[in-house]
Amino acid sequence: MAKISKKTVEALKPFGIIADQEVRGFVARRLASGKITYGFRYRDKTTGTQRWLGLGLHGTITAEQAREAAKMQAGEVAKAKDPVADRLASRAEAARLSRVAVNTVNAVLDTFLDRHASKQRSGDEVKRIFKLHVRPRIGPKSIYELTRRDMTEMLDDIEDKSGPVIADRVLAHVRKAFNWLAVRDEAFTPPIVKGMARTKPKERQRKRTLADAEIRAVWSALDDTTVPEAFRLIVRELLLTAQRRNEVAKMHYDEVQGDVWTIPEDRAKNARAHVVPLSPQALRWIGNRSGFIFSTTDGVKPFGGYSKAKKALDAVIARQRKSAGLEPLPNWTLHDLRRTARTLMSRAGVDPDTAERVLNHAIEGVRGVYDRYEYLDEKRAALTSLADLVESIVEPSR
Repeated sequence: MAKISKKTVEALKPFGIIADQEVRGFVARRLASGKITYGFRYRDKTTGTQRWLGLGLHGTITAEQAREAAKMQAGEVAKAKDPVADRLASRAEAARLSRVAVNTVNAVLDTFLDRHASKQRSGDEVKRIFKLHVRPRIGPKSIYELTRRDMTEMLDDIEDKSGPVIADRVLAHVRKAFNWLAVRDEAFTPPIVKGMARTKPKERQRKRTLADAEIRAVWSALDDTTVPEAFRLIVRELLLTAQRRNEVAKMHYDEVQGDVWTIPEDRAKNARAHVVPLSPQALRWIGNRSGFIFSTTDGVKPFGGYSKAKKALDAVIARQRKSAGLEPLPNWTLHDLRRTARTLMSRAGVDPDTAERVLNHAIEGVRGVYDRYEYLDEKRAALTSLADLVESIVEPSR
């Protein structure tokens, strides 16, 4: 034991150590690298565990500065405190705050979309739902501070503005994103529990089809130029082709040859390329175009803005019905048009198998496995019958 000073520490040999004679627990030692480190040794009064608290390297601080630091730590130990534990806790808290700052809901959703959802066929729809319903409400929050209350308040707001079905759809996509993250981050527990859904399982499957008068109301409103033209064309084609919204909205000029439209497998929901014969009525709303057929950017990008355009269309319908002294049109969705088209095909006498093939649904049993015939003529006849019936509904005087 000796007084730790510049002279005594610089005389230390590798692995040598000096315990200071003035401050108990204050030590200096030379490391294998040749550097000299100052430290403070003590026993935790609670556990009896010996602790080492680094005070700095010789040259960075002086022996006197290190002694003063050791005195300060000795005072903390005398108060029954544990400086090492406090330092570890402080570092852990700093690390937690760092994770909190970086791992916002927005950042997590970006990573989920990039690494997972973007590779799925529903990727664009998931991205749209996050942008419209999730990011504005909880996007800036840290995932580690997100609570069940945050989730329920978000879902309440969505239910009030867009209905319970949309709220459940948002919940499903957020749950998938959070579960994906939980696999990769053991510190994260998704704040989603059973009972957050807004509808019962049987209620989630919509059965709505539009009656003839409702079809006429929608079709008539599609002449109003306050609604974006690309959206108006999409709505007409949804009813006349019976295809899915994203399939129609992303129709590209290169996919149409004459009166045949081929939906490539990478855009079809069931990953099977689908051939759709276009009726004269459907061709009427396509016209001569290039690039993406339904676009507000001259074909460079497909139409976006569905929510805003649908609200504009609903406003036109409401205004026209009020002017005519009619009740407001019950809530309807774009997907209801596909269900309505399927119903109209049955009404027009199209056999069920052909109607299902028009919708690109799988045919069950042996026929679905081995029968690869395209049924082009049958589908053309079915879609022509559908278009003729739609025409007779929207223009009954003709």
